[in-house]
Amino acid sequence: MRPMLVNTSHLAIAVALLPLGAWGAETNWLDVESRIQYGYYTEDPRALAGVMELLAPSESDSASRRYYAGLANYRLTQLGAARDKGRAKETADACVDNLDAAVKIQKAKNLEQESADALALESACLDLLAGLEAWRAPFAASRSGSQIEKARHLGPGNPRVLLLDAVEVYERPKSSAADADRALQGFKRAAAAFEAERRETEHTPGWGAAEAYVYLAKCQLDRGATLEARDALERALLIAPEFAEARRLMKKITSG
Repeated sequence: MRPMLVNTSHLAIAVALLPLGAWGAETNWLDVESRIQYGYYTEDPRALAGVMELLAPSESDSASRRYYAGLANYRLTQLGAARDKGRAKETADACVDNLDAAVKIQKAKNLEQESADALALESACLDLLAGLEAWRAPFAASRSGSQIEKARHLGPGNPRVLLLDAVEVYERPKSSAADADRALQGFKRAAAAFEAERRETEHTPGWGAAEAYVYLAKCQLDRGATLEARDALERALLIAPEFAEARRLMKKITSG
């Protein structure tokens, strides 16, 4: 059984220091996920690029390999959107391509019920792509909506589906008060779902709990609810002490 809150920093640091190819023939996807997350939390694109080398196409292609290549590109896009828009477009495109491939592999193996995570993440990458390339926005936004709808159908209680669905609402350029409330409630549901998942047997994908609490804190700050925001950030930092964004938000609160 997994504890409700797990300090993952030591595991993430160890994984970040592993040489490429250290997993051998049987890839440990939990280690790969931890390495991706550590690169994202510490805002280190070079670490994420190193993971991408490990996830390069090979003869032994799999849905898991494609999924984690998608996740790594998603994180690279998030970190690079404000620094290098051209590169961010490339990683967003790669994210969509890899996740589309993951879904197709799962479908070919009659594992469509397991594709909620990939569909939700592909939807998130399409949203990023829509924001980076105006001429592709209508198609990307439409397809994003289609993919997240499929993900909700396949995994209505999946915490990453709930998280990414709420992120899409929160990040809308001209969101309304109703959207803000919908996003807040979505992040609350996602956080509760992550707590339930963390009590289960460890599995992959398993990322997202710290992010849910950071987004919950942002929503609370938007509403002026500082104490609630601080509580959410404390939970995020218990899960991922190295989470740079959570640390910045906490500093903002504590410094007045």
